[in-house]
Amino acid sequence: MAKTLELPALGQTMEEGTITQWFKSEGDSVTKGEALYEVMTDKVNIEVEAPEAGVLRKILVPADATVPVNDPVGILGTADEDISGLLGMGAADKEGAADKEGAASSAPTVVQTGETRVFASPRARRYADEYSVDIAQLAGRGTGVDGRIVEADVLAFYEEQQATKKAAPRVSPLAQRVASERGVAAETVVGSGHGGRIMSCDIPRAVSPAPLAQDVSGETNTVVTLRGMRKMVADAVAKSAATAPHVTLTLAVDMSEATRFRQQVLPAIEKSHGVRVSFTDIIAKAAARALLDHPYLNSTLAGSDITLHKAVHLCIAVSLGTEGLIVPVVKNADSLSLGAFSAALKALVAKARSNSLASDEVTGGTFSITNLGTFGVTQFNPIINPPQAAILGVCAIADTIVAVNGQPAVRPMMNLCLSFDHRVTDGAPAAAFLAQLKETLEQPYLMFA
Repeated sequence: MAKTLELPALGQTMEEGTITQWFKSEGDSVTKGEALYEVMTDKVNIEVEAPEAGVLRKILVPADATVPVNDPVGILGTADEDISGLLGMGAADKEGAADKEGAASSAPTVVQTGETRVFASPRARRYADEYSVDIAQLAGRGTGVDGRIVEADVLAFYEEQQATKKAAPRVSPLAQRVASERGVAAETVVGSGHGGRIMSCDIPRAVSPAPLAQDVSGETNTVVTLRGMRKMVADAVAKSAATAPHVTLTLAVDMSEATRFRQQVLPAIEKSHGVRVSFTDIIAKAAARALLDHPYLNSTLAGSDITLHKAVHLCIAVSLGTEGLIVPVVKNADSLSLGAFSAALKALVAKARSNSLASDEVTGGTFSITNLGTFGVTQFNPIINPPQAAILGVCAIADTIVAVNGQPAVRPMMNLCLSFDHRVTDGAPAAAFLAQLKETLEQPYLMFA
């Protein structure tokens, strides 16, 4: 039985998605679990699989179009079944369906449009449904008995529509929207898509027709248009910075004991889990432990509702170079052993860099950690990953002269930078979390207490 394929919700905050490409064409057979189309969310590009085997009868949303969650995007069924009921039945359609099911199945369907009554044969109605033709537009064009619309009339009208579409420039829905926002006549833009189709990335070129610029030395510069994951990251951080009132606290941590602790546990964990524990692993586990005592830092904000999560689902930012970054989630980080956490995180990082993360591996996070320490960064202001309430920035570990018992000493020091949403919590609770995290890292066995 034919069914409508709806855009699934691939994350807590996902409200809409952009279909970047269809892997199947109308009429293609698909097997259960086979990739049907790719959708770009606010977090990642995901391939959506067929829920069952069948034939892709109708593509309702073309590539480049953005649609809300749960909106229909296609129809899956068998090769010859009637899908008219899934294409949207109005009152006239229901009347036609009742006629076809009744004894007088050969009687014409009557469509009322204004003061005009349009008579169409059941076969004409069926073809109109199949080809998405508004049969009311054929009023006065019927060639059957008494001006009745027959299937040949529908097919002729459909061919006229297709010829008109081919003659006019093809503009993707997303390109049309971008063009409207920028005051550009989309039809005048040179398209870079298949067959000259005008894509969203073509609109900025029309606004700035000279994509290459020369600097004072005469060298040609490259202009890169935001698109794909880079645009997704840009939109997300801009929205977060504009919406959430960010406050960033910085606290220095002596990593002497954490360094000794890592050296002690390295051989055992490498033997038991096959991974080398990193400082990121230790910091993340200590943060997960501290978050249990500070629920407002391990929360999410939706509208006016703050959800305090009982489990800690840690998001760890992974850089993909110039393409952007992705934030996989280690679920239940608070209940995992250090070795299990390290193994889980490394597996997710490998999948992130091979672009093979599943949707549930990038959704559901309650707190984020981003580490720029490997680049020697000593302080920064991380941007919150909405709808979460906070994000922890990890900086470089550097030998620093500090006062120890009133005497100068060289210690491996590291800054922790916590950005929090001031709508959700205040400076004192956030500072208390940082202080507890500092204490745990300076006495790492406390994370097992």
